[in-house]
Amino acid sequence: MTRFQLQWQVTEREANKIIKDFLKEKQISKAALTDIKFNGGFISVNGMEQTVRYLLKQGDMLTIGFPFEYPSEGMKGEWIPLHILYEDDFILVVNKPAGMSTIPSREHPIGSLANALIGHYEKKGLKATAHIVTRLDRDTSGIVLIAKHRHVHHLLSEQQKAKGVKRVYEAFAEGVFSNRIGVIDQPIARKKDSIIEREVSPDGQVARTQYEVIACYQSFSHLKLQLETGRTHQIRVHLSYLGHPLLGDDLYGGKINLMNRQALHCCELSFYHPFLDKHLTFQQELPEDMRKLI
Repeated sequence: MTRFQLQWQVTEREANKIIKDFLKEKQISKAALTDIKFNGGFISVNGMEQTVRYLLKQGDMLTIGFPFEYPSEGMKGEWIPLHILYEDDFILVVNKPAGMSTIPSREHPIGSLANALIGHYEKKGLKATAHIVTRLDRDTSGIVLIAKHRHVHHLLSEQQKAKGVKRVYEAFAEGVFSNRIGVIDQPIARKKDSIIEREVSPDGQVARTQYEVIACYQSFSHLKLQLETGRTHQIRVHLSYLGHPLLGDDLYGGKINLMNRQALHCCELSFYHPFLDKHLTFQQELPEDMRKLI
């Protein structure tokens, strides 16, 4: 079985540091070091196991091996085909179809993206669990970013908090917009009588959505949207608040005569790859059910 490892050759600038300080600069957390020490990981220099107090020299080859990761109890791998846009040792980028949950739920305990990922890892001989960085609602289609290890997930989550992970959506919303571009700046909270629904509320969390009208049709508008925040159901709630609910989104007032799911698709994802040291951008065209409406 494949173990997640990281390796560095120590440069002149990095020499004369103990491993603990070196790894801190590489954003390896104390919790990760504790996990390595007590749960079956290792730290080696030039093939010899060492402690975090070892003093590094120029040219040393430092390797850290993280403990194996296992899916949570009850999370089973399923051999479901994945539309993979990109894969390396650290991340996966996939195009999720509408109708697939990101993670299992009581209503949909099987067939999720997480189940498919674990099945994919099992086929590759990789000991890992599902670390989904950018989630999408069950009936939203489009690009999803996945980390292959807890440490990678941590780095990408920190990037998300700093607004370094960008997502662009396309959507069909009811009616014709009076403004071609705009920003919806309204706080969102959980609806008091529901565990699922959200609503615009002065007691909610800050939420900002940018939109641009791409085209107008007889009964709906084609939009491009970008989130400045990442609240649950943010686009759906904000458009409903404007009086332009998503086509097919009956939870938030959308009609289902043209689509039987919310007309929302994540069409673009961009982020900084911390191990390749470069920015990556992925794009995915609209799925067939949305293209048909155009």
